[in-house]
Amino acid sequence: MEVTVARVLALPEVRAGRPELLTDAPLDSPVRWVHVGDAPDVKDLLTGGELILTTGRSLSEDPVGYVDGLVVAGAVGLLVELGPRLAAVPDGAVASARRAGMPLAALHRRIRFVEVTEQVHREIVAGQYAEVEFARHTHEVFTALSMRRAGADDIVGAAANLLGTPVVLEDTARRVVAVAALGHAPAELLRGWERRASDPDVGTGVGTDVGVDRRVFARLVAPLADEERRGRTETVLERAAQALALREMVERDRSLLEQQAQSGLLDDLRNGRVPDEPSASARARALGVPTALRYRPLAVVSDITPGAHEVDAQRRQVQMHDAVRYALSAAGLSALTAAGSGRIDLILSCPKGFDESAAEAIGRRIAAETGRVRGVRRTVLGAGPAAGRLIDAAGGLAEAAHVAQVALSMPHSGRQAVFGAGDTRLRGLAALLRDDPRVSAFAEAELRGLLASPRAAELTDLLRAYLEEGGHKTALAARLHLSRPTLYARLADLQAVLGTDLDDPESRTSLHAALLFRDSRATR
Repeated sequence: MEVTVARVLALPEVRAGRPELLTDAPLDSPVRWVHVGDAPDVKDLLTGGELILTTGRSLSEDPVGYVDGLVVAGAVGLLVELGPRLAAVPDGAVASARRAGMPLAALHRRIRFVEVTEQVHREIVAGQYAEVEFARHTHEVFTALSMRRAGADDIVGAAANLLGTPVVLEDTARRVVAVAALGHAPAELLRGWERRASDPDVGTGVGTDVGVDRRVFARLVAPLADEERRGRTETVLERAAQALALREMVERDRSLLEQQAQSGLLDDLRNGRVPDEPSASARARALGVPTALRYRPLAVVSDITPGAHEVDAQRRQVQMHDAVRYALSAAGLSALTAAGSGRIDLILSCPKGFDESAAEAIGRRIAAETGRVRGVRRTVLGAGPAAGRLIDAAGGLAEAAHVAQVALSMPHSGRQAVFGAGDTRLRGLAALLRDDPRVSAFAEAELRGLLASPRAAELTDLLRAYLEEGGHKTALAARLHLSRPTLYARLADLQAVLGTDLDDPESRTSLHAALLFRDSRATR
């Protein structure tokens, strides 16, 4: 317990002197030491935080100067023993103490000053020793947790037990990562947590940031911490934050080695450097990916805000890879993953009962987590054919990457996160053949008249809308908010420019293919 002025006044040794408070100053100031001083120059012996005991000789000579000197020196209070030498505390001393907000009390009976100093100093030293012992114990607790690589839950729980109050770990998005409720109902403790954590007018107790290399990734909060024990609370939270930061560094290094090993295995599988399936399965199991009846090759690609610096782009690639691995871990799934060439490849070890709906669920989860990375606007996954062997699944990664790139260029409906070859259809073929000069020549020939027109952009939009509506003019008129005579006139102009019959199904198919081929080249 911290020794305060109030604590000293409550001691039996002091109460025996019938203390009378002469000022209404607060009594919660901590007492660093008790000093007995009657000399006028006692202020020169102080360093701040002392409680002064005096018989009042100097007060009778210069009451205002004596009190003012104590205030300047940082004394936290003054106890004056009344007696033959001083019958009452001078009014000037009382007035000076009131102006300075310093506690001043008169002792109406004589007491042994030595007993007061001994008791106070004993409590001060005991309190200091208790704090040192608490700090030592705290250090030992978190050192032991770090040595056995304890998880965040264990570290947060240890902090709560040391403090005797709930502790919460939240990430930078203010999501609660771990909580030690310590007898409180978690639902009640966390009610409105995001608002409490973001609203500066709503208190959140005592907290400290958790970070590595000046990068804050979480925050520890003791929402119900006692303000009187703030020092201990801050000590425990800071030590817990260090343990979490150390864990993050160890996990980051371990994760980096694991990612490099997984990337190496995927590269070996893609390039045929793994001799057989037993070898591939053994290496995958050693990296934490269990053997499964089916494996699914997937490729993750994202629509990125352009203009990022190369260093920022590399950092974002790492963050996206981490986001993918986090999503898989949170879903209880295992996969070989590798980042590179603007995408993330993975071979998913499919548990029993893993169907298309489960694949779409993990796809949406991956899209949501990568969407938290700065600069990522949209994420899609391309899926290759499922296989019963890792070696065969690795052969489907190229198809998965192709499908993902095509899916990213398709109109975004928000209804789907994972795409297969059947979802891309003609658009997928266009993307596959976009570098073939014969395809380019076909598209140019089909659209030559349109591209040469001064109204090329307007007529291209009309043609695209017409083809998307399947040639249904009524639906097109409603879509463009045009009257039928006006639409017919515009379609006649378009048909004249193209030099083809828009009512002919084969002509519409050729024009649609030509547009898709041009789109695929434009979205490379």
